[in-house]
Amino acid sequence: MAHQFRLNGLIRPDNFIDGQRVAAATVLADANPQMPLCCEETLGPVVPLFRFDDEAEAIRAANDTPFGLASYCYSQDLRRIDRVARRLEAGNVGIDEGALASEAAPFGGVKESGYGREGSKYGLDDYLSINYLCQGGLE
Repeated sequence: MAHQFRLNGLIRPDNFIDGQRVAAATVLADANPQMPLCCEETLGPVVPLFRFDDEAEAIRAANDTPFGLASYCYSQDLRRIDRVARRLEAGNVGIDEGALASEAAPFGGVKESGYGREGSKYGLDDYLSINYLCQGGLE
């Protein structure tokens, strides 16, 4: 199925870094929910731009995916930031920030984007097993 959208950042033959072909950063204007990137986890420099009428519609659209590695929220309204960030179904939420990874912060997704975290003190939790032992009849 062909989709009509404006594309900026095509893969060109001269897009090489250290001999490896790389995709240039790509912005998809006028993206829509029928596009494959809405049901596939896109791991690349791709930013789809969706139109929405209100905050609730934007949050619904952001959460309407089987994936949840990261979400991003940009606003100068602190109340809106708090409201939106708490409702986004993602393991990580960048607020006015695109580079949200840090060795001191737990990093990982929810839904089909993974289980558990890496980094921070929580990174080892998935490798640990807690056992409760209760022994009776001791004299």
